[in-house]
Amino acid sequence: MNMVLFRMAALIVGYLVGSFQTGFFYGKSKGIDIREHGSGNSGTTNTLRTLGWKAGAVTFLGDSLKAVLAVFLAWLLFHSKCGDSVKLIELYAGFGAVLGHNFPFYMGFRGGKGIACTAGVILAVCPAAVPACLLIFVLLVAVTRYVSFGSIVMICVFLIQVVLFNYFGLAGVPAEHVVEFDLLTACFTAMGIFRHKENIRRLANGTENKIGKKAK
Repeated sequence: MNMVLFRMAALIVGYLVGSFQTGFFYGKSKGIDIREHGSGNSGTTNTLRTLGWKAGAVTFLGDSLKAVLAVFLAWLLFHSKCGDSVKLIELYAGFGAVLGHNFPFYMGFRGGKGIACTAGVILAVCPAAVPACLLIFVLLVAVTRYVSFGSIVMICVFLIQVVLFNYFGLAGVPAEHVVEFDLLTACFTAMGIFRHKENIRRLANGTENKIGKKAK
């Protein structure tokens, strides 16, 4: 089994784990389909707005931890075969988890926006990037009350940190995989921005929903 197959297997494992929709199943336990409320997605912010802080916290934890689980499974399955290259395989599993979260096959490919899931990937694959990402997110949301804005900037900060960590050899990624690791991290950022395209439009128009208010 070569590295190409390892990458594919990690993506599949990640996708299957990531497709578990915490917000959707939490909503079902309360007798509602979360996709029929608010923004219509099954992620943390819409669950929080629709069902309250407890539901939002449960959804965030569930969606973050499933990404951690996907990365751990990739390490468990491939670390003995890949050696130092397992870091790259872990990132593929994390990206698969975000894809599964955003596009779950059993829900007509209608999922969340992947931010909580990406947060789990950052924690599991690049924990050194957590403090700056967390600080930026909390400060921006506290000041602007726009979760979408904080989320978009946070994933950009993640990419910048990964590029810098790899440039200075601090990320633990073998030299032959640095460019690929950076490009795959850029895919997380591109995915997050793409999933927030409507939010970006509303931010530009001044009509974006602020945290603590019902979605328009």
